[in-house]
Amino acid sequence: MHKYILYARKSTDEDDRQILSIESQMAELKEFAAKEKLEIAASLCEAKTAKEPGRMKFGEMLALIEQGKADGILSWHPDRLARNPIDGGKIIYMVDTGKIKSLKFPSFWFEDTPQGKFMLNIAFGQSKYFIDNLSENVKRGLRQKLRNGVYPGWAPLGYLNEPKYHGIIIDPVKHKFIRKLFEVYAGGEHTLEALTTKFNDLGLTSVRNRSLQLSMVHRILRSPFYYGLFKYKGETYQGKHEPIIAKKLFDQAQEVMKYRGKKRKIIKHGFIFTGFLKCTCGCSITAETKKGHIYYRCTKKKGPCAEKYVREEKLTEQFKNTLQKVSLPDDWADNMLNELDKEKITAAQSSVALVEKTQAEIKKTEIRLDNLLNDRIDGIIEKTDYVNKKDSLIKEKLDLADKIKEIKDKGNNWLEPMRDFILRSKLAKKTAAEGDLSELKAFLKNIGSNFILKDKKFRFHWKIGWRALAEGEPFPNWRCAFEKIRTEFAKN
Repeated sequence: MHKYILYARKSTDEDDRQILSIESQMAELKEFAAKEKLEIAASLCEAKTAKEPGRMKFGEMLALIEQGKADGILSWHPDRLARNPIDGGKIIYMVDTGKIKSLKFPSFWFEDTPQGKFMLNIAFGQSKYFIDNLSENVKRGLRQKLRNGVYPGWAPLGYLNEPKYHGIIIDPVKHKFIRKLFEVYAGGEHTLEALTTKFNDLGLTSVRNRSLQLSMVHRILRSPFYYGLFKYKGETYQGKHEPIIAKKLFDQAQEVMKYRGKKRKIIKHGFIFTGFLKCTCGCSITAETKKGHIYYRCTKKKGPCAEKYVREEKLTEQFKNTLQKVSLPDDWADNMLNELDKEKITAAQSSVALVEKTQAEIKKTEIRLDNLLNDRIDGIIEKTDYVNKKDSLIKEKLDLADKIKEIKDKGNNWLEPMRDFILRSKLAKKTAAEGDLSELKAFLKNIGSNFILKDKKFRFHWKIGWRALAEGEPFPNWRCAFEKIRTEFAKN
């Protein structure tokens, strides 16, 4: 009576959909073994290509046979065993020397005769030819895709990959943001930094639903994909996808970028807060110099406006006071950062532990499914009971998988934004004390948006966390402040 090692393999780079998954192979092989009354000494499976030597489980199988713990192999097809001449040669040599006394395949006949070994050699050779030919087929398919104008990669922001026909379609929501992005930038009034902030505030997110970065916005504005062309390995192709913008708009954006890239002389007495504030009537705020002082006022382009002139010094004082309000003492900030480091470690450990625990539960469910299949093959359980229990276990497994996804999706993405918040608040007092108008303006943009001038006072919408420092009651200690800020970041 021969003892068999059951071996199943599925390569991640095989695109032949006729090849069964590892789970399917295992199920088929167990059923075949039961039918043929084969004794299984061990079951091994791995997800790795066989186009080159070095598979761990394959080596383990041959070692078990060398040790005399088994003398046969049960696999779905010879191509599951080898797709390279070295591994194929090892199998045939062990058959020749009597180490392997039997090879069983549900989908291939083999007998230990000269003719049988000849046919096995041909099967291994065909497998080698398949894997060699696969690479060329992929390259040929890629070339044809390029000829057809289909971009062979992930769709850029504003588009979606269409899985059914393997094309690229317009994202029904985000493409509008992309078009507006080009239009706003082509107007020449916004820097890349301002544009990034503006569209983050509007809610545009990356392909992975993260905040936009300046480099990402720059890449979008430089990409010809949005007007119908794309580059692949340095070569330009006419895309089949629908353009989001006209080439004219793209060219205008490139001119603005080219102009902004040039070094320009700094105007010493420029009006730094124009373009930053808006009047309550909706008009922009302009500035002029009178008797040695800079005054800001409404442009009144929409008609008469009751808003009064305000001196730059008065505005600057308001800005400094705002920064003072959101400034954290150095020792408080340092304590908060230390606490955040602990929080990060604890959160990571908690998340990993929870995922591992759930994965262990999934593994147990998979074992129960395997045992259920064995019971069905051995005739211990009726088909109706088998189907019902299998359905219940699969649903249980899916629920556990959803639980893992929920744990990972929930994540702790608020930790880094809160760290940045604390570091900025630590610098607020220093920025206010130095009084550099450019730095004041930049800092205010980081803590708020929609800056409005009303009754000679500026108002704005606070960004997350800052209102707690500016408008909340004085905190008795750093920990109370930390918990308040932590709550705001965690819930957002």
